[in-house]
Amino acid sequence: MVRDLEGNAILETHLPLPRIAVGKVRDIYGVGSDKLLIITTDRLSAFDVVMPTPVPLKGKVLNQITLFWQNYFRDVIPQHIITADVDEMSLPDEVIKNFRHEIEGRSMLVRKAQPLEIECVVRGYITGSGWKDYKKTGMVCGHKLLPGMKQCEKFPEPLFTPSTKSKAGHDVNIDFGEAIRIVGKDVAMQVRDLTVALYKKGQEYAASKGIIIADTKFEFGIRDGEIILIDEILTPDSSRFWPADQYETGHDQPSFDKQIVRNYLETLAWDKRPPGPELPPDIIEKTTAAYCEIFKRLTGKDIRQV
Repeated sequence: MVRDLEGNAILETHLPLPRIAVGKVRDIYGVGSDKLLIITTDRLSAFDVVMPTPVPLKGKVLNQITLFWQNYFRDVIPQHIITADVDEMSLPDEVIKNFRHEIEGRSMLVRKAQPLEIECVVRGYITGSGWKDYKKTGMVCGHKLLPGMKQCEKFPEPLFTPSTKSKAGHDVNIDFGEAIRIVGKDVAMQVRDLTVALYKKGQEYAASKGIIIADTKFEFGIRDGEIILIDEILTPDSSRFWPADQYETGHDQPSFDKQIVRNYLETLAWDKRPPGPELPPDIIEKTTAAYCEIFKRLTGKDIRQV
């Protein structure tokens, strides 16, 4: 098993519980009939491919940042979180005794929900795939934009640009009409408004810490007929974080997220298909440092002391 600087790094967990799913980053286990244990590993995916090299502390950072935002948004929307305290999870004694090192700090117990079949992406700045689409068509996911925008320029208002997953597992950008077709008009309108509201509230807080959240995605589910917030929230895996004091339009921005890895991969003669290439030590070190720095800026804490 591959471990991180604290002895915790893991590419995959193997707990004596029913394993429901292995995602790009998270391993999910069933706990009873209506709960899930979500463990955030140190795996990193880029261009929808999981890299073979773990990023030390990454899983802990992602989990702890999500917990921070869950608390921050607790009065805005119901969420699936039950607890992140291992001793309150009612797990079998065998799991607590033998696997605490794999789950402590990087896991949460949550309520089951039915995930919506769309990802709720919101963009505050024109970058990434949005910038590429704009240069080709003058549009981003059905939104007609003014001519002459510069790379990484801020939109007058955030754009809701949902996506869905193809059978191959790659994100597919869709317009709002397609989102309505998939989840229904009422649900689509509710999650659109929630997505923009959460982004604005999160961006306002991040700005007070010298951080620009350029874009992000939220995921929602249905439980007991109610829309709830699920999955990760405003993490370096689901968002672009830029240092506000270095921001200027016209080019890519420095980042506190896995853009470091994406930029490196773009220099390789790799077709962006599995298997992913091994990442060199300097890229791993820079990526770990970026994840730790964004956690410290947002929370005021050192991830190694959490």
